[in-house]
Amino acid sequence: MPADQRRRVAVVLFNLGGPDRLPAIRPFLLNLFRDPAILRVPLLLRFLLGRAIAYLRLPAARANYALLDGCSPLLDLTRAQARTLQAALPDMQVRCFVAMRYWHPFSDAAAGAVRAWRPDDVVLLPLYPQFSTTTTGSSLAAWQEAAAKAGLVAATHMICCYAAEDAYVASVAALVRAAYAQARSGLAADTPLRVLFSAHGLPEAIISSGDPYRWQVEQTVAAVLNAWKEPLIDWVICYQSRATPVRWIGPSTISEIERAARDRVAVMLVPIAFVSEHSETLVELDVEYRHLADRLGVPGYFRVPAPNSDTGFIAALARGVRRALALGIGTHSHRGPRACPRRYSGCLCRVEDSA
Repeated sequence: MPADQRRRVAVVLFNLGGPDRLPAIRPFLLNLFRDPAILRVPLLLRFLLGRAIAYLRLPAARANYALLDGCSPLLDLTRAQARTLQAALPDMQVRCFVAMRYWHPFSDAAAGAVRAWRPDDVVLLPLYPQFSTTTTGSSLAAWQEAAAKAGLVAATHMICCYAAEDAYVASVAALVRAAYAQARSGLAADTPLRVLFSAHGLPEAIISSGDPYRWQVEQTVAAVLNAWKEPLIDWVICYQSRATPVRWIGPSTISEIERAARDRVAVMLVPIAFVSEHSETLVELDVEYRHLADRLGVPGYFRVPAPNSDTGFIAALARGVRRALALGIGTHSHRGPRACPRRYSGCLCRVEDSA
């Protein structure tokens, strides 16, 4: 079929965003901590509390981004993923767009660009493999508002999650397998190696309210271990990046590094909920936590790279786009209408279709 006769498909990649220069750090933090999906308190209190948290975190954030030449690499990496994904769908008339949540390009700009392209179908693709109301849910709410404001009308297909999708799991398992072999080769034969699957943390209250994020992280890790097929692996799931003074899910990645020091085992960090390098991998994992491990005498510290534009990962995204179009208009998980058990009320998918 001639290219001009094919249905036009806009793929919108959702991601967090990051400051593109040092003066952008403060407004980026304000946008983050004033999001009602992040701080679940009344509007006025959220405004005041968000400003206070941003103010307190500003010096550390400036120091972190100074290590990254003053800006986040996330936008460039996401644009590279968009280009590579577009090239991975040569049989379709596809154009990929980027919609960041807390810094430019925001959903408003992306929705306007999508409308100008006049697609027949829109596929919303979060670069968050595991669904959370604080990430994919928040991005979707921002997109729906922006699309309505832009007057965008098209058949819309929402990919809720792909936490245990076969192609995604295979791509992560391949990265883990290669990194583990390299780490093992750099250690003495009698030095144990523990794998820390580190995900971004969330307050316990958000999980208790029905957010399926922790359950989905556990599904990803179980699937990766099954695909890896490495016997007798010492592993644990842990959580990083605590940002507010409330109780967060655990164990924390810091506490697991401390335990590794006591146990005299080396560690390999797997950023299991991140698909792109950014401050939480390049600074938090590679600088801060490595320094902690060195100071405590952990006998080895290794880190698996984020997928970025890894061929296997992009192939998994392309497969997800095809599946979303085949399943039709609406919100779908990698397992069809719904992946989460009924108890997770925060899931976007229809409850009546859950297991």
